[in-house]
Amino acid sequence: MVRELDVKIFADGADLDAILALAADERISGFTTNPTLMWKAGLTDYEDFARRLLERITVHPISFEVFADDESEIRRQALKIAGWGENVYVKVPVTTTDGTSMAPLARELSEAGVKVNVTALFTVAQVELITEAVRDGAPSYISVFAGRIADAGVDPLPIMARAIDIMVAAPRSELIWASPREVLNVVQAEQVGCHVITMTHDLLKKLDGLGKDLGQFSLETVQMFRRDAVQAGFTL
Repeated sequence: MVRELDVKIFADGADLDAILALAADERISGFTTNPTLMWKAGLTDYEDFARRLLERITVHPISFEVFADDESEIRRQALKIAGWGENVYVKVPVTTTDGTSMAPLARELSEAGVKVNVTALFTVAQVELITEAVRDGAPSYISVFAGRIADAGVDPLPIMARAIDIMVAAPRSELIWASPREVLNVVQAEQVGCHVITMTHDLLKKLDGLGKDLGQFSLETVQMFRRDAVQAGFTL
């Protein structure tokens, strides 16, 4: 079922061994990570982690994020990260923590040949701004956090569909459906024409259920409840 989809799946995580194992999975077209995932994984040496990955992952696109919070330092980190490999994309936040737009810097980096992945976008206005910034630059990604939009009680589908329309103006840029919450999001991303969806390793484990017969799924669920009750030794 996954092989029939046009949307590409990028594995999102910071577990070195798990990422390397997924590099051989034909369903996976690329990788992303971020400082939060790396911190939760207990990593302390950012560059060592990245370089160990890049020793083995040489073809799949892989995104590493800057962690600075001012333009000059973001620029410096972005240029350094970009130098780690041809398949590296540099994740640059859409704004700094005080809300200052990084669109001018994204334009500068992109037009200088840096492959950027502009991240943490939530609104159509942000997509318009970043699309304009990268339209004449190197190949890039625009990551819209559809899952977090849904967390706010807002349907992300109209925003993602509108983003696809806007990004026609930037033919070397691809839209990423970021922070999905369920396998259904893969189907939704496919329906709106999204280019890429990121999936955590836990969510990837559920992919085998895509397209599963619901009657069979129902039976397996009933069997699970019965098996677990017996194993627990419950009595009434």
